[in-house]
Amino acid sequence: MPDITLDTSGLRCPMPLLKTKLELNAMEPGQELEVIATDPGSARDIPSFIKLTSHELVSTSEADGCYRFLIRRGQ
Repeated sequence: MPDITLDTSGLRCPMPLLKTKLELNAMEPGQELEVIATDPGSARDIPSFIKLTSHELVSTSEADGCYRFLIRRGQ
């Protein structure tokens, strides 16, 4: 169960990624953030961003054009 859920449905690139970054910055290490997005670019942008950080991409899924990412906040 995520600590916080961020619903960016309907927002276009780059807003889902920017909101994800801001939310992660406000969280404590070890907390989990679920991001929900409908922008297909998010499927590429969010995992690419996470690889450049100390955060961990716990899981991703896609169903009916809805993308879900579970991210554990790093140090």
